Amino acid sequence: MLTKMIEPERVILTLAGLLLAAAGGQIHADPPTGFPYQFPDQKPDLPLSAAMERNYTAYPAPRPENNELFTQFKYTRLKGFDYNGHDGTISRRDPSKIIAVDGKYYVWYTKRDTPTPPQGAGNSTDVIPSADWDLADIWYATSEDGFVWKEQGVAVPRPPKPNVGWRSVTTTDILVWKGKYYLYYQGFMEASGTRGDDCPVSVSWADSPDGPWHPTHKIVIPNGPPGQWDQYSIHDPYPLVHNGKIYLYYKSDSNGDPYIRMHGLAIADDPLGPFTKHPLNPVVNSGHETTLFPFKKGVAALVIRDGNEHNTVQYAEDWVNFEIKSIVELMPNAGGPFIKDAFTDTDDGRGITWGLSHFTNATGNWKKNHAILARFDCDLSRDVDDPSMKKHHVYFKPEIHFQQGLNKEQRARIDEETKANLLP
Repeated sequence: MLTKMIEPERVILTLAGLLLAAAGGQIHADPPTGFPYQFPDQKPDLPLSAAMERNYTAYPAPRPENNELFTQFKYTRLKGFDYNGHDGTISRRDPSKIIAVDGKYYVWYTKRDTPTPPQGAGNSTDVIPSADWDLADIWYATSEDGFVWKEQGVAVPRPPKPNVGWRSVTTTDILVWKGKYYLYYQGFMEASGTRGDDCPVSVSWADSPDGPWHPTHKIVIPNGPPGQWDQYSIHDPYPLVHNGKIYLYYKSDSNGDPYIRMHGLAIADDPLGPFTKHPLNPVVNSGHETTLFPFKKGVAALVIRDGNEHNTVQYAEDWVNFEIKSIVELMPNAGGPFIKDAFTDTDDGRGITWGLSHFTNATGNWKKNHAILARFDCDLSRDVDDPSMKKHHVYFKPEIHFQQGLNKEQRARIDEETKANLLP
């Protein structure tokens, strides 16, 4: 019997195939060139789309759960505040940053206590408010745990006319500087809504967080000149300490109707000024109220609601040029965080885990319009690792979505479009 000769190459390939099959492997002529199944923590050495390139270059980490500037926000009702049965006559809103002094937390806020809920500028009087923040004073409260608060009374009342803020003093924030305390706030000299929310910023100071507070009766941060983005208002003054100076961020409403809301920066060597506005203002192109905190060498900002970049956490290592670092949900309105290093001139900011915020129109009934204070918790801290705060989305029940329904005009337009679409 003749024996057929087998080529050496076929023998080698056959043996290799048997060995791979026995090991459960497969033969690949070339290694895979596509994006790997196991998500790399570091940018892979591959051609990447713009989206995947951005994932590795625009954010602190390529996945939200590893991003120090990504979080979910949790909310808790506060105890200790009375709202007169939520009839709209008492409102608390726009809490300051929280500080800790002598074993207690302190917070300052806008409080309105009026005979009626807001009635609009046209119906307002010396006792009837035009808006939720009209005819308001600055009050303060203390707490030993951040959940139960004791209201202590008025910190800064409306001064006599014609001083800055005689109509209303609102939206305050706190600065601790060289052993003294400073409250910056919006000072209204007319009912809100008369020409918009037109107002500059004034300041009061004290030797103790419990006062007494001494008003300067002066404008420390004026509105901008005619034709400039902040010509009518300086809102939400928010001071931090950086580079041996006071960095005060603020919001302004520009463009008339509809408003465009952006943030600026003013810098001073002394709490009473003069403040110099940064030449690159506005430094944040979106958002509503100001909420910022030192983070590493720079400063982070919660950019809520308004503008192209709303619902983001942003960061500026130079404290001026902000970049988006995460996209988040359910952000706190007018957040006033507890920031241990707000005034330490740190270059190693540790971040935040909690604070107070407000909910506007707390009952959903505009005829009883008022705001309430609440607590928010988060993980925007370098010293906390809470995986439950890093989940990627919040589940909303269908009823929440159905509440965002069409109005009558929209439904009528759609019905007309439907008729046109179905014509033979």
